Amino acid sequence: MARESAAVYRLPQQRDYLEREARNISLGLAGESFVVNFEHLRLRAAGQDKLADKVEHVSQSQGDGLGFDILSFETDGRERFIEVKTTAFGKETPFFISQNEVGFARENAEQFHLYRLFDFRRNPRLFDLPGVVEQHCQMSPSNYICRFA
Repeated sequence: MARESAAVYRLPQQRDYLEREARNISLGLAGESFVVNFEHLRLRAAGQDKLADKVEHVSQSQGDGLGFDILSFETDGRERFIEVKTTAFGKETPFFISQNEVGFARENAEQFHLYRLFDFRRNPRLFDLPGVVEQHCQMSPSNYICRFA
């Protein structure tokens, strides 16, 4: 009986995880590049050309794992740490965030901004979730790391 009810909820599916991962990486990188350009424009529009020239795509120049993707600046010169989450779908599409990114946001709440890009392939739009991620989003664990005992 338990097996029958489990079959209702667990339907076999064929997935190409490598192709899916390649698509996600490509979309993520495109979103990050979009935000780098957005930050250049934001700072230049505020008359801060020198700060605009210092915007850095750190996930590319230093590596992924810092807890944010782009180093930018407030118009007064303070650092702005930006994590970019991009989707080709709608505004409220769930997204994945790492424990490292959540921790970095907590440690740097005054400077952290999560930029959510949505409808990216047709009509890219962006909104900003500044500070601690949990104040904006309900988070649910979805992955586990398994180590041999």
